[in-house]
Parts: sequence; structure tokens; C-alpha cells
Amino acid sequence: MPPSPRNPHPGGTVVEQARTPRQQPSLARAGSTMAIATIISRITGLAAKVALAAVLGLGMVNDSYTVANTLPTVVNELLLGGVLTSVAIPLLVRAQQTGPRAGDAYARWLITTGGVLMAAATLLAVATAPLLTTLYLGTNTPANTELTTAFAYLLLPAILFYGLSALLSAILNARHVFGPPAWAPVLNNLVVLATAATYALMPGTISPDPVRMGEPKLLVLGIGTALGIAAQSLLVAHCLRRTGFRYRWNWGWDHRLGEFAALAGWVVLYTLISQLGMIVTTRVAAQGTEGGVATFTYAWLLTQVPYGVLGVSLLTALMPRLSRSATDDDPTEFIADLSLGTRTSAVLLLPISALMLTAGGPLGTAFLTLGDHDTATADRLGATIGACALGIVPFAITMLQLRAFYAMKDARTPTAINLIMVLTRSALCYLFLATTDPDDLVIGVALAMSLSFVIGALAGQLWLTARLGPIGTRRSTLSLLRALTTTTAGCGCALAARTALTSALDGAAAAWTALLIDGTLVLTIAYGGLLLLKAPELDPLRALLTRRR
Repeated sequence: MPPSPRNPHPGGTVVEQARTPRQQPSLARAGSTMAIATIISRITGLAAKVALAAVLGLGMVNDSYTVANTLPTVVNELLLGGVLTSVAIPLLVRAQQTGPRAGDAYARWLITTGGVLMAAATLLAVATAPLLTTLYLGTNTPANTELTTAFAYLLLPAILFYGLSALLSAILNARHVFGPPAWAPVLNNLVVLATAATYALMPGTISPDPVRMGEPKLLVLGIGTALGIAAQSLLVAHCLRRTGFRYRWNWGWDHRLGEFAALAGWVVLYTLISQLGMIVTTRVAAQGTEGGVATFTYAWLLTQVPYGVLGVSLLTALMPRLSRSATDDDPTEFIADLSLGTRTSAVLLLPISALMLTAGGPLGTAFLTLGDHDTATADRLGATIGACALGIVPFAITMLQLRAFYAMKDARTPTAINLIMVLTRSALCYLFLATTDPDDLVIGVALAMSLSFVIGALAGQLWLTARLGPIGTRRSTLSLLRALTTTTAGCGCALAARTALTSALDGAAAAWTALLIDGTLVLTIAYGGLLLLKAPELDPLRALLTRRR
């Protein structure tokens, strides 16, 4: 599911608003620290998912756990996640610029108000856990609603910790402290890994019929997962305290919230539309074979790893430039940066997308190597990974386009584009539900997700062209075709080599060997070909290689 919009406030990002010439070297170090933290966070997060798949399998128990584990993030996003970066962070920066005392007072008010809001939401969510479960699974589903509700009771208290972690991280970012918020998710992932290990070592199984809240393995899995979020928020709180900040209750209304009320309203609507789309996706995936929700979730997570490392880093680098160009009313520079971002996203991510599509089957088998899973489950996961991989490039382009609109102080258009994507995705999901075999339904859901991002990227390109005039669409198309040519050559060589070298192998050995062959040949030929063709998007890499000679 597409994430809620980030940094959509006018005037640029937090870093850009507060930057001074003296601060640039330290910000460069902070950027590298965040990049390293992001990579390690993705790796440990993937390891945690692999461990959970190994101990839970991709069946009913994992479906129930996955849906319940999604609910706290959904409630947090609806109440705070999208609004935080559009409203709270710029106001925090502005208050901090007024003076340290004013900044601390506003931060205390924000924690007080936000904390009370999240605590109330947590209590309400726990009280209505059965209704939330029914909302996401529906009534006519092979999934186990009772088990999902039992997990929800244990996991929904994490709403409070999700909210506090986001609030405290925003305050740290406003004070130019970027490392701890980036590293905190790693601690969460390590706690989940420890939880999976503890679950595996405990005797017995989770009973789906009848569901018993006192079942030790159920309690370990649910409470352990919630403790991971709590540990993450406590680490951020400790780091904030080390900056000299001291919390005290600060009640009342702050007039500055009214300044961004209209923008925040559109962001809330964007988030609400996203979550409605997520409800449809979850419900349809749950109508298929057991494990459909977990299979889709793991496939989506795997395909988001390259975007999280490359795409998010690119957005982080480009957003200040887009915001500055929009603020300075410099359309030429704005269009140049937007075109560069589109071309670079396509060139960097297309080979990885093709690799995951080509190696989807072996990747699914390798992902499930640690557990006791049948071939059909691994093949289904592999096909779902391939369907999700088709959407990596259009997803990255769409996210860049939405940030471009936010840089122009337009929060309404991203909401409209999101509505188009969600309607497309929902219609396709129900079409696949009516026409696809239940065993293959999750693949259709993944394909619907990817196609919705294609529609979103096309809509965004047309909207931006209508707003700005020509935005380098022809140049972006040529870059995409160039990358597609070298990538196709890499995939063809990889498939031929895999067929020749893995014919005598089977099972996990064949899967890991195929992954090694595919990864080496697809990426080497694709990126190497682009270097030989002197693709301008790889000029920084070419310059680095030249200097090292």
C-alpha cells in the first residue's frame, strides 16, 4: 500500500528550512548515517519477516498475525502519521527558530496533545478490536477472525508507542538530530527476531479452534511484537532526553495549528483513501487460499527493499531542491530536477525490478528455505513477488510526482491521484476475485497493486504537464527504453545460464544457485550496458570508477 505523504509542507523540508552554511557538513554526515541506518533497518526487517515465515508458515496463523499487526499502523496513520510531517514538523521548526524556550514549550504541548489523542485512540481500538477485525477481513472469509481478534487485543496497544515514536522523532529532526530516529527501527526488528526465536523454542502450537487468549505461544508472539514497538519509542525518548529536553505537561490550544489546517485536511483525506484501499486489498487477499494475506505482505515487503534504499534516498536528496525551486518560482530548475528524478528512478530501479520478476520463483523458494513449506506455497510467493516487482518503477515515479506537487504547496492533486489509484486497484481486485482461482488470487491482488501505480504515474505525468508545460517526457522515455534494452539482455542471459547450470539441482540448492546466477548476470549486464551506452543517469558512478583508476 502506498505510504502516507511525507514532507508535504510549504517552504521545503525541515532540513532545508533550518539549514545554514555552517551546518552543511554535519548534515552530509547525517545523510550518510541515515542511509546506512536505512539499509540495516531493511536488512534486519527482512530477516525478521523471514524468521516469522519460518516459524509461522504462510497459512492461517500468519494471516491472522499479519492482519492484526497491520491495525496499529493503520490507526496511527489515520490519526497522526500523515498529519505529523505536513503540520507538526514545520511548526516545530518555526517554534524552534523563535527561540529554544518557545521550541521546548511547543514540543511539550505537542507531546501532551498527541499523547492524549493516541492514548484515547488506543483504548477505543482495543475496545472495538472485533469490529476492526471484521472490517478488514469481512464476514465471508476462510481466514480465522477469532484468532485475528485475539492477536489484535495484544497488538493494538502498540498504537500509543507508534505515535510517541513518530512525535519524538519529529522533535529530534527539528533539532537536527537524525541518527536515533533512523536507527530505532533496527531495535524493533531485533526484538521481533528474538520473539520469533522464543516462539520457535516453545513447545506446542497456537490453537485456532478454540482460540485461547492464555495460550503461551500466542502471548509470546503478540506481546513480543508490541514490545518491539515500545523499545523503539523508548530509545527515541532516551535520545531526546540526552539533547537536554525535559518533558512537562503543557495543556491548551496552540494557534499555529490553524496555519496548516487546510493542507492537513487534504493529507488526512489522502491517508483515509489509502486505508480504504488497503481494506479492499486485505479483504480480497483473504478470500483466496490460506496464507494469502501473509504471502502478499511478504512479497510487497521484498519489493519495497530496493525502493527503500534507492528510491527514498533519491527523494530525500531531491526534495529540498524541488522545494527551493518552487519557493524561488524557478520553473526551469524545478522541471530539470523533476526530470532528473524520474529518469534516475527508472534507470536505477528497472534492473532490480526485472531481476525480481525473473527470479521470482527461486526467490520465493529461497525465502522459505528455513521453514517447512510445500512447493506450491513457495511458487505462489514467487509469482506474487514477480507481480509486485512490476510496480517498483511506477511506484517510485508516482511518489516523486506527489512530492513535486507538495513542493508547489498543492496537497489536493496528490489526493486526487491517490483516489484514481485506489479506485483502479479496487476494481481490479474485485475483477480478479470474480475470475481467478482462489489459489492464484493473491497474485491477482499483487498485479492490481502494480497496475494501479502505472495508472498513477501516467496521471501524475499528465497533470504535471498540464500545470508546468513540457517536463521532459520524451527524454525520460528514451532513458527508460535504454534501461529496458540492457535489462532485457541481462535477463535473457540469466535465464539461459540458469537453465544450463541448475538442471541437475532441485529444491533449495537450485533456488540459491539460480538467485546467484540471476543476480550476477542481470545486474552486471544491465548496469554495465548502461555505462557503456554512457547513460547520463549513471554519470556519478562513471566518475567514481574513473577516479579509482
